[in-house]
Amino acid sequence: MTSLKGALKGIIIKNIIILFFAGIINAIGVTMFLAPVNLYDSGISGTSMLLWQITPEYLSLSIFLVILNVPLFLFGLKKKGIIFTIYSLWAVFVYSATSYIISYILPINVSSSPFAGTDLLLCAVFGGLISGTGSGLTLRFGGAIDGIEVLAAIFAKKIGITVGTFVMIYNVILYIIIGCVFHSWTLPLYSIVTYAVAIKAVDFIVEGLDKAKSVMIITEHEKKVCAALSKEFGHGITEIDAKGYYSQREKKMIFVVVNRFQIPLLQSIVAKADPDAFVSITEVSDVLGTNLKK
Repeated sequence: MTSLKGALKGIIIKNIIILFFAGIINAIGVTMFLAPVNLYDSGISGTSMLLWQITPEYLSLSIFLVILNVPLFLFGLKKKGIIFTIYSLWAVFVYSATSYIISYILPINVSSSPFAGTDLLLCAVFGGLISGTGSGLTLRFGGAIDGIEVLAAIFAKKIGITVGTFVMIYNVILYIIIGCVFHSWTLPLYSIVTYAVAIKAVDFIVEGLDKAKSVMIITEHEKKVCAALSKEFGHGITEIDAKGYYSQREKKMIFVVVNRFQIPLLQSIVAKADPDAFVSITEVSDVLGTNLKK
């Protein structure tokens, strides 16, 4: 009980509020763009949509979202942690409740998309964009809105594949089943468009447009290089001792993180300070504890 109370103290109110809006956004994308034209989301959300359409009318999308997602998040409680589980269950609850309100309570005609009518391409693109934005916000603020991510985290490594591959295989199987059930491949193919757009939206929300770059510089003129970089960028630079294998000469490895717009300037500074320096640039998915954005 004490450990549970300690864990609950880690809940951030701002995250709860943002996850609330993330669930609403996800529901808008699904119920007002995808479901009206029988397009499908990915993962457990897409599975819930399929079950909703092939079962009696009283079994709503909201019911399947809860029935399928809640056990998965509880199953992954030990691996993912109590805070992640609470955040995720909250987002799923809001997503489910909002889907029900839009579909059955609000005076909105969802026999076709209220915004795009029956245009499959528009519904696929904007449905994926909006639902992906909701999913991305959920991930960025500590949770997940789809239980497939929990399944992937638990089982992907055991069967020797990556989490991304696990999710992709699940979705491919889901879309094949949809095509077989409805004897048509038009809707599954448009659903793949939705999936592709949603992934891009998730990446944009989680990682941002201005992705960070880590730069590793190997030089024998570290003081000159570091002084020039520090003067220009004004944030942390790390020096690491290094030694050339063939030359056996002592060198320094300089590690610094900048944003992608600063890369050309950094290259120019390093080339001027040490034309013989070796520079390696890689993309970074996230950065903590830095004033990089300043």
